[in-house]
Parts: sequence; C-alpha cells; structure tokens
Amino acid sequence: MQEIQIRQNILDKLNEIEQREHVRILHCVESGSRSWGFASPDSDFDVRFVYVRQKNDYLQLQEVRDVMEWELNEVYDISGWDLQKYLRLLHKSNPTCFEWANSMELYHTSPEWEKVRELLPAYFLRKPMMYHYLSMAKANYHKFFTEEIIKLKKYFYVLRALLACQWVCDKNSPPPMPFLELVNAELPAELLSIVNELLERKKITGELGMQEHIPELDKYILCKFEEMTAKASQFPSESPSGWDELNRVFLELIP
Repeated sequence: MQEIQIRQNILDKLNEIEQREHVRILHCVESGSRSWGFASPDSDFDVRFVYVRQKNDYLQLQEVRDVMEWELNEVYDISGWDLQKYLRLLHKSNPTCFEWANSMELYHTSPEWEKVRELLPAYFLRKPMMYHYLSMAKANYHKFFTEEIIKLKKYFYVLRALLACQWVCDKNSPPPMPFLELVNAELPAELLSIVNELLERKKITGELGMQEHIPELDKYILCKFEEMTAKASQFPSESPSGWDELNRVFLELIP
C-alpha cells in the first residue's frame, strides 16, 4: 500500500474516531521510528493523538477512560490520550508530551492545539526528563543486549534515548525528534561513520533484521550510562509549575 493511501486511511480513521466516540481530536502525529528518521521498509505507523470529550463526560461520577487504543496490527498502531491526561502528564514534564507536540510528521492539528503548545516551555524540567530517557536506554539495553545477535533497531532505540538525555543535559531543553539532529549534535565524531552505516542498513532491512554487537558502540553506551547517571544526580530537583495555566487551557478547550 502506498504511503499516500495510508495517510488518507489514517485521516479517515481519525474522522471515524471523532464520530463514534463523540470527541474532538486536537492534534495527531507520527511518534515512532518514522518520526525519528530510522524506519524500516516494513515499519508500522505509530499514530498518536490528543482528544477532548464533551463537558458532561468530565462531570459524571463514573470515571471515563482517558486512553483510546483504537487499532493495532502490522500496519497501524493508533492510540490517543484524553486532553486531561495529557495536561496532567505535562505537569510532570513527561517527555512524551513534548515529543507528540514536536513531531514533524503531522497528520492533523487545530488552532486550539496552539494554546496547549504555548504551555510547554513552562513545564520543562531537566532532571526528570534526563532520568526518563536514561531509564528507556537502560531498559532496552538490559533486555535486548544480552544475546550475541540482537535486533538492529535496538541499537537505535538505545542510542536515541542516550543522545536525547545528553541533549537535555547540554542544552537544558527538550530534545528534537529527528535522530540525525541528535547524532550531529551529540555523538562523538569517531562514531559517526558507524552510526550512519547502520542507518543506511536500517532503511533497507526489515524490523526483524539482526546485528552482531559493535564493540565501539557498546563501549560508548556503557560509558554514557555511567556519565549521564552521575550528571542527572547532580542537578537540583525542580518544582513543577503550578496548575493554574493547565486548568485554564483545559476549561477553555472543553466544548
């Protein structure tokens, strides 16, 4: 199926979600390997959206689920968060909130979403964001790097999280989505050719493509674990911004 047709299918599915669930989708992006720039030919489409319900849905005594897991198969992975959940996680400086807002692979957005985007800088916290990316990198490493042969894509998952952690440390700002931007800004020059070669292989290799360990990258990863753990611990804890602006935007956007 051609990507143009897939994109139209995604837009049709968003319209179906709005009609069947009686919600309004404020923003929808690609959030996986396609947005990072290292998709395989058979990578699925990781579609993520933020939606808002009708006011009465938020006033009921019974809880309304704040996550939609709409479709999951070999082509589409489509899910979304209620605006209420998104804003609560933004209050904690959850990196996913920043990634969905900053993804360059956009399927749909709205004027109302700009009110949410304007909140992001006030809720960025360096220390918890560093720990988030560091935890992601370590989890993938300890789960997948114990075998002699590993999935090629796992190198990118670990490297992206570590480079994002380094970016947050160095620049005190949320990391960009494109992997190459992180590579060019944070990866040591002596590793560039290795990573660029892996990128070219990834673009023509299926999701299950395997790779022997690369000693230079393994050494870099282990050193970065130690370095980033030490640096993150040295930053002072930060108090999140208050709830007033989040509440204001939430109330403004409820239909």
